[in-house]
Order: sequence, then structure tokens, then C-alpha cells
Amino acid sequence: MAEQQPAAIYLKDYQVPNFLIDKTELTFDLDETQTIVTSRLHIRRNPDSDQQTSALVLDGGEDVTLIAVAIDGYTLPKEEYRFQDDKLVITATPESFVLTCETLIEPQNNTRLEGLYRSSSMFCTQCEAEGFRHITYYLDRPDVMSVFTTTIIADANRYPVMLSNGNEVERGTTEEGKTFVTWHDPFKKPAYLFALVAGNLEVLNDTFTTMSGREVKLQIFTEQHNIDKVDFAMDSLKRSMKWDEEVYGREYDLDIFMIVAVDDFNMGAMENKGLNIFNSSCLLASPETTTDDAYLRVEAVVAHEYFHNWSGNRVTCRDWFQLSLKEGFTVFRDQSFSADMHSDVVKRVEDVSFLKTTQFAEDAGPMAHPIRPASFIEISNFYTLTIYEKGAEVVRMIHTLLGEEGFRKGSDLYFERHDGQAVTCDDFVQAMEDANGVDLSQFKRWYSQAGTPRLTVTDQYDQATQTYQLTIKQETPATPNQPTKLALHIPVKVGLVGSDNQALAFTYEGEQSDEVVLQVNDHEQTFVFENVAELPVPSLLRGFSAPVKLQYDYSTEQLLQLMSGDPDGFNRWSAAQELAVNELTALIVQAQKKQALSTDTHLIEGFKALLADKTLDPAMVALILALPSQAYLAEVSEQIDPHAIKAARKHLREVIAKALVSEFKGLYQDNTVAQAYQPSAEQIAKRSLKNAALGYWLASGSDEAKAAAVRQYRQADNMTDQFAALNCAVHFDLPEADELLAAFFEQWQHEALVVNKWLMLSAAREQEQGLDTVKALMQHPNFDIKNPNKLRAVIGGLGQNVSAFHNLDGSGYAFLADQIILLDKRNPQIASRLCTPLTRWQRMVPALSELMKGQLERIAQQDLSKDVYEVVSKSLA
Repeated sequence: MAEQQPAAIYLKDYQVPNFLIDKTELTFDLDETQTIVTSRLHIRRNPDSDQQTSALVLDGGEDVTLIAVAIDGYTLPKEEYRFQDDKLVITATPESFVLTCETLIEPQNNTRLEGLYRSSSMFCTQCEAEGFRHITYYLDRPDVMSVFTTTIIADANRYPVMLSNGNEVERGTTEEGKTFVTWHDPFKKPAYLFALVAGNLEVLNDTFTTMSGREVKLQIFTEQHNIDKVDFAMDSLKRSMKWDEEVYGREYDLDIFMIVAVDDFNMGAMENKGLNIFNSSCLLASPETTTDDAYLRVEAVVAHEYFHNWSGNRVTCRDWFQLSLKEGFTVFRDQSFSADMHSDVVKRVEDVSFLKTTQFAEDAGPMAHPIRPASFIEISNFYTLTIYEKGAEVVRMIHTLLGEEGFRKGSDLYFERHDGQAVTCDDFVQAMEDANGVDLSQFKRWYSQAGTPRLTVTDQYDQATQTYQLTIKQETPATPNQPTKLALHIPVKVGLVGSDNQALAFTYEGEQSDEVVLQVNDHEQTFVFENVAELPVPSLLRGFSAPVKLQYDYSTEQLLQLMSGDPDGFNRWSAAQELAVNELTALIVQAQKKQALSTDTHLIEGFKALLADKTLDPAMVALILALPSQAYLAEVSEQIDPHAIKAARKHLREVIAKALVSEFKGLYQDNTVAQAYQPSAEQIAKRSLKNAALGYWLASGSDEAKAAAVRQYRQADNMTDQFAALNCAVHFDLPEADELLAAFFEQWQHEALVVNKWLMLSAAREQEQGLDTVKALMQHPNFDIKNPNKLRAVIGGLGQNVSAFHNLDGSGYAFLADQIILLDKRNPQIASRLCTPLTRWQRMVPALSELMKGQLERIAQQDLSKDVYEVVSKSLA
């Protein structure tokens, strides 16, 4: 590592800015080799600061060259300013003044994809979290909010489309014959919400009439060859706008709302005020090139970024420690939207499955942190699953505690009270308290306490008094820098199920019900249910009412009962998962002991009952049929053995498949969609079940199934069915696998997003020389190391490839370390995210643990960016 290591920034050290910027006037003169940025900043001292004689310190980047700086028209000589690291320091300033800076940047050489950069032939920006400082010198912090006016000057032949935040207010021609366009955003915003796009783009136009009767112009811009793939995104946008009005009372505020698709983007999308910039993978969709899952992702991300207009833009975060204020709240909002558009139970299962697989693993690792961290070295490392997904769960718990009406009252007060402000997580909770007259002081510990709580539940039933008791103990394991944990306020939704699979009525605290939310707020509590007619099976944590790990000693019979008949659909899935985990855990132990794998699985009985229930949503059936993933089994294992997990899953799948081969064949045939493709909830559900059945049918070894998979690939008229069949051919190593992979690439080589699917599947393919295949893919003409989507495809595929990545000679880990070291010089954000698999080295079996650790130590010896340094140093601590 570098001799001088980067220092941490602490929440406790927060101070208000010494200066404020009331107006920001920007001019960009775009050129192929260099761009000149002129900023006029209307600055004044902050009356709330206790540093009234401090110097003006502006953030900058190593890639920004200062040409000139002036105060109120007076050009400062070099002796009147200085550079400190990458900051511009001006010692003497008036109380209020206009600071003019002229800077030079080279967007075409910007591989960080932060600030202003080139993607294909267009200019675009990404300024969250601290990208604006790579454009010009500024107070680049979220609590400095300013009204922006932006003028873009460029050759109109090359860049006929020139966009920025707000409404277009002027357009003309400069003396040099270039075109200029001026945009004005009347709403104050921090610099991280600034956006600029210039390019030769096509546009899809539409309109939306708000609830107050205003007509808003809607535009989605893409490169010409992709303009036929944005209709679904436009439809999703309009549904999002309508939903936000109906559910939250939030109306859009500008005259125009624009979205631009960009191929080279570190994140999924960005909510810049009035001008959202999207990774093309989160915006483009067509039946021929896009799977059902990708359609749903487009819908969710479009909604997420639109919802940010209020929960993130109109009300933003005071500092980056409060990131979950906007992200957790907005993820909860987009999850609720998707649930309303489709199936709420299916959506909940999908979200919780992702949370338990990935965020729980983060909570158990070296980068564990609360949803409001106490410190960070590089803020880009804290765009995490904890901030987003666990943050959404914390908001959901508030919703559960207050109810739909109470939560709406709280959100209304929050938006009304803090419109135009940069605020904290405490302000959000305070609005919920004040609107409902409740005390959430203990609940706020969720914001500052890291780790996944564990609930241990025991019960007791007295037939004579018809009294049932649940005793719940809570414990949160120690996490880095937090060895001791306080009791949390945890809402636990509970129902009781009788022997006939019907909900049992009971009396709790004098009220009769068949479901209750228990308020768990101490380390151990006992809850008493009266008038319970028979010994019940407890249906615990319904709807996953809190992000916790639950331990209750269910018998196999109880799990089968809940799986087949719990009135709560989420817990039917959860029971199936627990039953499968129990059986897979035993198989994993057998594999580790080199024993022949053998199981008398009860899942066959459970699946038979499941398939006999024709009232169930096919999408829900498909989710229940899915065995716990390799990643989830790793998360719940005390010690991770990827090879044993892989063997156990393969064996159990085959046993089930052979026992139910006729059922799976019938499912496959019964759920074929004859109508033209639609990304509707009904069709998506049938396709998901059909393709889940195909996987099991193939696992049985049936030649008929193999023929069906190949036939499905060749006859498919949509990407969902075509890619599902290809995936089956590859993972079941059908004789036609090579032929179909080659045909797939040949057919789609000019569709970048489809090629990414081919790259990932090829990298994930288990074969003897798997790592050699991955290395060859990174030399393929359709691979571009500068493109994050392609990197994620190949490296993500490698991560799924057990034999290649977890090779006992350590070559897979060494290859990943090579890529991290290389990328750290080009794009530190992406490099740091690629470190994640190596950070779990302490939980791996000894044969792999030391190999992983060795590669982390090799990375640590390099001169690292703050991004990678933070992850590696914490992993080795």
C-alpha cells in the first residue's frame, strides 16, 4: 500500500459548510480533445458557521486544470490562492462575492466514469457522490444547495442534442458558429444532482398530465439503433408518475422529464433533477432481446429514479452518512410500486431472497456497517446492500408499526417540513413520530447498529387453559467496531395455523384476531395468546416483517404443513427453503466427508402437495420449487465449502427430479404461453414456472427433456425462453451446448446487452479449462474492459463457476486479484466492488481461506486508490 494511507471521515466530526452557493452558472465549451468549463458561483459566508474568518476551500480533482480564477471580476494572481492536495484554497474573500473559475478537463481520457466523460460518441456525467469536483472547483457536498443555470456550447453537427437539468430557456449560435443551449433548474440542488448530456441521439416523446392538470413533456434519449427499445421504459415512467401521485400525493414539478441511456456507467442509474441518466441495461427492453427479469428490472429502476424526485432531490441528505435517508426510503417505494404492478407476495419473496443471500453476507463480513455509518474512507464503497436493501427494510418496519395511513401522514409531514432542505435520518424518523404521536427512540438504534439480529423462539401450549406462549430472545452478533449490541425494537408479525391448515383465531391483549404484530423490544420477552383452540404451528415473521435471522425448532412435519397450507404466502416459501436447507446441510456434510451422497428427502412430498394446489400463482410455485442458491447456502454455512455445496445441490435436485419427472413434464407443457409475448404478470408467471419445470425435467436425465430444451431454443420467439433453454443446455452439458452458444452469439453479436448475457453464461460454464475460457473472453472482440457491464458479466460469470473460481490451486483467486490491481488504476469504483468475493476469506474452508487471504495481501502491497484500500485493509484487519 501507499506509504501515507487515506484517513477516515467521521459522522461525529460533521460541521456546517463555512460558505454557501446561492446561484451556480456553468458554461461548457465541449470539444473532442479538451473541454473548457467556466463557473460563476454566487457565494456568501454561512451565517450558521462558527468559522466566519475561514479560507474558502473548494473541492477539485487531479484531472482538473485551473486556467484562471477571479473574485468579482478581479483575476487572482497565483500568490493569492494555493492548492492543497486537490483542493483550491483562497484565503481572503469578501462576505459575499461572485467567484469565476475557468478550468480545463479531458472527458475522453476519463476512465473513472465520474464527472464529465465520454461514452461512445456522447458526453455524459455522473456526479454522485463526489464526481462534480472532477468537472470544476466547487463546494462538493450535499448540504450546499444551489440554483443551477447551465449553458452548453458544441458543434451541433456532432452534438445536436444538448441537455442539462431543469427547463430549456435559450438556444442560439455563438460568434464561432457553434450552437449553445441554456438550461435553468429553479429548484435548489447539491452538485451531485447536476447532469449534462451531449450527443447525436434519437428521442421518444410523450406527455403526462399531472393530478393538478399540468402537462409534462416526457423524453427518452438513446443512440439511434436502440430507439425501438424504450417504449416499455416510457410506459413504466408514466405508471410511476401516476402511482406516486395516488400513493404519496407527490406531483412532478418541472415542465419536462428526460431520461438518457448510456452504455458506459458504473451504477444502474442516476436521479439527476429532471435529467435521469441510465445504464442502458436498466432502460432498454424488447421481447427479442430482453428477458422477463430484465423487463421487471427496467420497470423498477425507472420507478426508483423517478421517485427520487421527492425522496432524494426535493428533500436530500445533509451528508453522505445519511445516504440511506434517500436510498432506503426510495427502494421501499420502488418495491411497493412493483408489488402493486404485479404480485405483492412474489415481489416480497424475491426481495427477501436477495436480502438474505447478499446483505446478510455483508452484515457478517469485514465491511459490516449500520445503515447510517459512523465513518468511511471512500463514500463510493458505501453504496451498499446495507444502505439500500436493509435501509428499505428499516423503512418497511416503520410502515408496519404505523400502518398505511400513519406512514402516509408521516411522509406528508416529512416532505412538507423539509422541502428544499438537506436533512438527516433523524429528521425522517421525527416526522413519522410527530405525525402519529409515537415514540420511535428505541427503534432508531436500527440506524446506528450494524449486524443481522437473531431471534430465537420457543413456545408452550396449555390445552386446559387454551393458552399459548411464545418466548422470543434477540441477539445481534458483534461486528467491526461494535462488540456490544443494545436491544432493538423489532416488529414480528405472527399467525397461528391449525391442523386443518386454517388460521387459528386467538385473543391477544384483549383483542381477538388471527394475526398480530408483536413488539419485540427487549433481550427476552414472553407473549401470551389466549383462547387458542388447539396446539398450533406458529407462522412466524410473516411477510418477513423484520430483517432478522429466525431460529425456531420446526419439525419436518410442521415445515411441510406450513409449506402446503400457511395462509401467508411468504411463509409457505420460507418453510420450503428451511426444509431444503436442512436436507442440503446434511448432504454438504456427506460431501465434505467424501461419503456417497444419500438423502430421504421430504421435499418430494411437499412439492407434490404444492403442485396439486391449482389455486396458486404459477410465479409463486416457481419460487417455492427453487432450491436455495449456492450463494445463500454459503451465507448460512458456518464454514463455506463451495465444492460440497455444489455437489449437494446437484444431488438433491436430481433426486427430486427423478421422483417427480412426470409432474415436471406436465408443468412444462401446461405452462407454455401460446399468445404473442407480453411482459404481463400472467405471462411472466407462466414462463417462470415452465422454465423452472424444464430445469427439473432435465435434471432427471430424460432424453425427452433434452430434446425439448433444444427445441425450445430453436423455436423461441422471445429472449426469456431462448436464454432459459440455452442456460439449460450449457449447465446440463447437452451435446448441442457448443453449437447453441455459437449460434446465440452469431445471432446477437450486434446487441451489446445480449452479448453480455453470452459473456456471463460462457464464463459461468463448468468445464475442465474454465479459467482459460474466462481469460479468452476478456480478449474477445466484443469485450471491452472500459465497459463496467462487460466486466460485471465476465467476472460475475466466473464467480458462479465453482471449479474455475474456487480451483484448489488458487488460480481463480489470483486471476481476480490481477483484474482488481489493473482496474484500480482505471476505475477504482469497479475495482473495489470486485473485491467482495475475496473479503469472505475468513469464512472459507482452510484449503481455500489461505489462498484468498494471500491474494488480498498481494493487492495490499500495491499503491491503491482509497476505494480498494478501504475494502482490502478492513478485510485483512
